Amino acid sequence: MQKQTLIQLFLPLQGEAGAGYPRDLFDCVRGELTERFGGVTAYLRSPAAGAWEDDDGDVQRDRMVLLEVMADRLDHRWWDGYRRELEQRFAQEEILVRAFPVERL
Repeated sequence: MQKQTLIQLFLPLQGEAGAGYPRDLFDCVRGELTERFGGVTAYLRSPAAGAWEDDDGDVQRDRMVLLEVMADRLDHRWWDGYRRELEQRFAQEEILVRAFPVERL
């Protein structure tokens, strides 16, 4: 059995003003991840709905798409830089990127 890491990226569908991001922005991310990791799974049809409480106690809501890649090795430095780049592209304070160890059966 081969041990790998599953990396998930949560990308917002809309900016702060409520306008949707252009599709080519998501296509670019999918292309970059496919080139680097040999493939990507994108959950685009059923957006996830997130909610969180901000510093003022107000509940903020967001609709997101989920992208996943599998990696043989988790390169924290690369992911930190890529996450920061995505935060700039999507004009977000934070883009959630998380990783889980997985075992391919």
